[in-house]
Amino acid sequence: MPSVNPDVLKWARETAGLDLEGAAKRLGLKDTRSVAGADRLAALENGDGEPSRPLLLKMAKNYRRPLLAFYLSAPPKRAERGEDFRTLPADYARRDEALVDALLREVRARQEMVRSLLEVEDEAKKLPFVGGFDINGGPKALAKEIEGTLSFNLAQFRRGARNDAFAYLRDLAEQVGVFVLLIGNLGSHHSTLDVELFRGVALADPVAPFVVINDQDSEAAWAFTLLHELAHIWIGRTGISGANPSSAIEVFCNDVAGQILMPEGESAREDALRGAPTEQVVARIRQLADAWRVSHSAVNYKLFREGYISREVWAEISGILRRFWLQSRAATRERNKDNENGPDYYVVRRHRLGNRLVTLSGRMLAEGALSPSMAGRILGVKPTNVYALTGASAAGASGRAA
Repeated sequence: MPSVNPDVLKWARETAGLDLEGAAKRLGLKDTRSVAGADRLAALENGDGEPSRPLLLKMAKNYRRPLLAFYLSAPPKRAERGEDFRTLPADYARRDEALVDALLREVRARQEMVRSLLEVEDEAKKLPFVGGFDINGGPKALAKEIEGTLSFNLAQFRRGARNDAFAYLRDLAEQVGVFVLLIGNLGSHHSTLDVELFRGVALADPVAPFVVINDQDSEAAWAFTLLHELAHIWIGRTGISGANPSSAIEVFCNDVAGQILMPEGESAREDALRGAPTEQVVARIRQLADAWRVSHSAVNYKLFREGYISREVWAEISGILRRFWLQSRAATRERNKDNENGPDYYVVRRHRLGNRLVTLSGRMLAEGALSPSMAGRILGVKPTNVYALTGASAAGASGRAA
């Protein structure tokens, strides 16, 4: 067996979203009197010695890499992420980039497995709406087309609570063939991806289009993000979107989402907000967000786009709303910290994966077209958990996948 390239060791750790201290802890590299575990790992990554096979096996497991990957002659190129539509914060670090790259690699791999499964089972049908809209047609026309394809009803969307509104919209998107996943980390809170790094991902594949929404964002924002990413799929632009729209594509997709959830004309009675004190604008934004079942940020952006508040006011209120949200999230986490009776694991998993992906995997398991190990890779769980997660019968999966 050839020797291990130390550059590959460093690449594998960084693309797993781990710093030296975190990786050393996972790998069981303990501190000694003479050297810290993180320093021992750093020495290996600098070519000072070579990891033992047991340590390599631990690296393969914790870095989520096949063992053979550590014997590559050089680190592979960065994962294909499509277009990058984000405007990143100034303190965007290499570890952050590695986390995003690991997420995109995982999502792309799962999407490709789903597409291959559909093709093998002769269920691969090209969806005409993927890439079927010319951006020159304008956001209003695309909003109308998406509404028609989904059979979206705004009154029904607003009928329940915000989580009901998102569930309704997600169900419509999945019914027409889009897989909608909620992912905000790589399996632990240590790999959490802030909304500033990514808000959504669209894979505009004509057979198995995927949308990923960062579930670290406010739940009230998920519906807007889903429609934003659906706009990407309709115009055939695969890529990753951030929290701050600045490119023409991002503004266009935001306008599409805004037109669907907050149709032009609904804010026509908001002339009183022109030049109003910030406190008055924020209070009105909260009222409208509650009525429209969207996030405060979405209303703030809509008022800016329709000219009721200036760019300066929009930016100021964006900062205020973000601080409110961070405080609210921190308070919620504090309340839930000692709660031992959290939600059921499988309920949470199904919610994050979406009904379309769980149902497809369960059906293919039951028919023997999908092995537990492959289902586990698609669903992001252990093979032993796939039957309980999908509700498929293990007895019926002894055919082709055995």
